[in-house]
Amino acid sequence: MHYQLDEALVGADVIMLLRLQLERQEGSYFPTLREYAELYGLNRRRLALADSEVLVMHPGPINRGVEVTSDVADGLSSVILQQVSNGVAVRMALLFLLSGGQHA
Repeated sequence: MHYQLDEALVGADVIMLLRLQLERQEGSYFPTLREYAELYGLNRRRLALADSEVLVMHPGPINRGVEVTSDVADGLSSVILQQVSNGVAVRMALLFLLSGGQHA
């Protein structure tokens, strides 16, 4: 267990981020988005702590500059667009099957 993000990232093979859902927070759990980004956001410096072939994942949508900087989200380690596309396809297939759909 780690209490500091930098410690947890050392040698990581995969970094899975989640979206900060501001619309679901009635109270303020941290002073500012800037502070959140500084404490928990994935940036180039933090990415360098991980394995050289690390995969960066995020289910989308991204709060750019908060959970992840744009250069990391759009960088070579990112599989975010593929993850989002695959997630849509999987949800469509599940809805099709649950609604009684048949193969043509």
